[in-house]
Amino acid sequence: MFSVITCIRDNHDWRLVLAAAVVCLIGAMAAMLPLSRAQECDAGRRKLWIGASAFAFGTGVWATHFIAMLAYDGGMPITYQLGLTALSFLLSVVGSWAAILVASQGRGRFSCIQGGVLMALGIATMHLTGMQAIETQAVILYDPYMTLSAVLAGVLLSSIAFHAFFHLKGLRRLLASSVTFVLAICALHFISMASITLVPDPGKEVPATVLDTSLLAAIVVVAATALILIAIAVVFIESHLTDLRGLANASQEGLLILREGRIIDANERFQGLSGWKLADLLGKAPSIVLTQGQNRPGDTLLNTRNGREIAVEVNTSRIVYRGHNCDVLAVRDLTERRQAEEMIEHLAHHDVLTDLPNRSLFDKRIRQALQMAKGKNSEVALFYIDLDRFKTVNDIFGHAEGDRILCKVASILRRVADERDTIARLGGDEFAIIQSAGQQPAAAQKLAAAILDEFAAEMDMARDPTAVGVSLGIALYPTDGSDADEICNNADIALYRVKHGGRGKACFFNAEMDEATRARRQIESELRHAITRNQIHVSYQPVLDAQSGEISGYEALMRWNRPGHGLSEPDIFIPIAEESGSIVQLGEWVLQQACKEAARWPHPLRIAVNVSPVQFMLPNLCERIEAILKETGLAPGRLEIEITEAALIRDRDRVMATLQRLRSLGVHIVMDDFGTGFSSLSNLRTFPFDKIKVDRSFTGMLDHDAAARSIVRAIIGLGHSLGMPVVTEGVETETQRQIVVEEGCAQVQGFLLGRPDVEPSMKLAARESLLSSTARTDDLSIAGRRPIRLAGE
Repeated sequence: MFSVITCIRDNHDWRLVLAAAVVCLIGAMAAMLPLSRAQECDAGRRKLWIGASAFAFGTGVWATHFIAMLAYDGGMPITYQLGLTALSFLLSVVGSWAAILVASQGRGRFSCIQGGVLMALGIATMHLTGMQAIETQAVILYDPYMTLSAVLAGVLLSSIAFHAFFHLKGLRRLLASSVTFVLAICALHFISMASITLVPDPGKEVPATVLDTSLLAAIVVVAATALILIAIAVVFIESHLTDLRGLANASQEGLLILREGRIIDANERFQGLSGWKLADLLGKAPSIVLTQGQNRPGDTLLNTRNGREIAVEVNTSRIVYRGHNCDVLAVRDLTERRQAEEMIEHLAHHDVLTDLPNRSLFDKRIRQALQMAKGKNSEVALFYIDLDRFKTVNDIFGHAEGDRILCKVASILRRVADERDTIARLGGDEFAIIQSAGQQPAAAQKLAAAILDEFAAEMDMARDPTAVGVSLGIALYPTDGSDADEICNNADIALYRVKHGGRGKACFFNAEMDEATRARRQIESELRHAITRNQIHVSYQPVLDAQSGEISGYEALMRWNRPGHGLSEPDIFIPIAEESGSIVQLGEWVLQQACKEAARWPHPLRIAVNVSPVQFMLPNLCERIEAILKETGLAPGRLEIEITEAALIRDRDRVMATLQRLRSLGVHIVMDDFGTGFSSLSNLRTFPFDKIKVDRSFTGMLDHDAAARSIVRAIIGLGHSLGMPVVTEGVETETQRQIVVEEGCAQVQGFLLGRPDVEPSMKLAARESLLSSTARTDDLSIAGRRPIRLAGE
């Protein structure tokens, strides 16, 4: 060690020694930067970065050696052979490359040591070759032990440097590895220099083709510094550009960069979206791939390489790119959005199960048909179709079989009707056909006969217990009415006469159909007295949290035990009550009973009550609801008012104002039966409902129809995007429950989870007592099914 210090002190110019150390440090840091980059790249780019690192490191080692040699004073003039000097540079770069490659790509624990050995051998080879390039009148003698010590010191320090690089992070890795490599290079060089002896040999000739030391010094300093600085600059510039391009390629939008109206660059997203390669686009106008659409004003179409047209949204901005002002076109694929919009739009106007037009689209089509008939002085036939025995089949064989029957009916109607006719499903087992072509009543008679014959052939009730019959009510325009409402009403009267006169037939409306009207009036009269005669009662069906299974509330359901008829279905008497106006009295009574019942519950669960569209026509509806809440003592936040979109049809502005007032009271507003009837996305946008309720007809198809699940997913996704929880009603199987839970539905309701109960307060109170006595070891079971918990427990 003393001899090395003595050699540096006595035989070297310390200023050049310091310069060599600085160049060595710069070279080491310049090598570590691309090597760091190599660890973050894929396999293809990693080799390039390793090569750049080896070049920078080899240049630094070579420059360090010759600057130190220039600092060495051997007591006699020294020059250098050009060939061996160049060879030493090549050996330094190759040795560095081999060492870095082994150390960075090795998989074993000794890869750093292997890299350190190769690095030390490379430096030693470069050193000895550089020493052989010396031309002077002397013979160079080496001390083998000192030379071996120099190599071992280089191996040890190089291995430590590799270990520091691959095990440290951030700035510590760069500094620790660079400084250690400097120590390795300097130790190997100066220990080797301390081991040599120059023996004068006056007779030795010095070749003419040699490098003078001053010229070599200039070449070494300038070339090494320039190469190292270039390496550092390339690292930072390439890293910056690569990061920017990576950021552009990570964008979900395709990017086109234009200069003077011509494409000069495009990111990977645009190339993948269009199918065009960058080479195909360079220098072209963007109009070769982007054109204006014809279907929608303002639409832009992307013409792909395979000939397809994709609807896109294009936004333009201006930037400075490569030193020039350029335009950037951000191209966003609208395919998924348009598909979702079309699906939701289709859902709003078509029946989910049969894909026939729903009531909303039917109302539009009937008015259009009558308007055209009026202009052409032609006739229109309207068919109202009802299925016989459907309810019985549905109750006995289940909703899945009922859904199959409805689909089969839709198929029969499509088969027999003309393609110009409109076939619609109005709800439940009610269908309609608008026949706009043909001479009436002959065309209607022919179609009615075809429907009855086809049903007779396809639905043999003698052999198939699931078969259903069909009843037809027909009204003609303009014979049976002058507008859509009158035609529809008369077709319904004709259907009513068939249903109560034997079924399985077709009936044209005529003026003698007063009997049906009288029957309806009888129902109207009985409904007016149903409350005072204690014929109306309220049942409560639980609503459960989809994830936890906790009961979050109940829905109040009105039931009518009609004398002589038994329990009357709401679908029968509620429409008559709405038409007669008795729904106002019935609805208020149900609301009062429900609030009174909920106020007795030991837990603050919510109670949902359906409010008829007729009730929303009352100017004092809000005041009556507020009064009922005060009378019963129920907190407004526990009341949910369920409305269908039919309430928004008659007087939208008044209904919206009422909803806003109810919301200000703290009452929650729920959109009921979404997706059926008059469903409109504009209603969800106009009024922020607290909840969306999926109609049970959607739920019944989930077990066997993949398309139904997609539609339910769309509705739930729509609710999530609008910040509205979604409730799925009509859950009757475990599969249905699992599907809606997986799709993210907030709440569920149906026979699987709990049947309607007349007095849930008694059950809740009993459960409260049970929990107190058993330390809450058991849960309440509704309808003998799974354990149910209350919200908050």
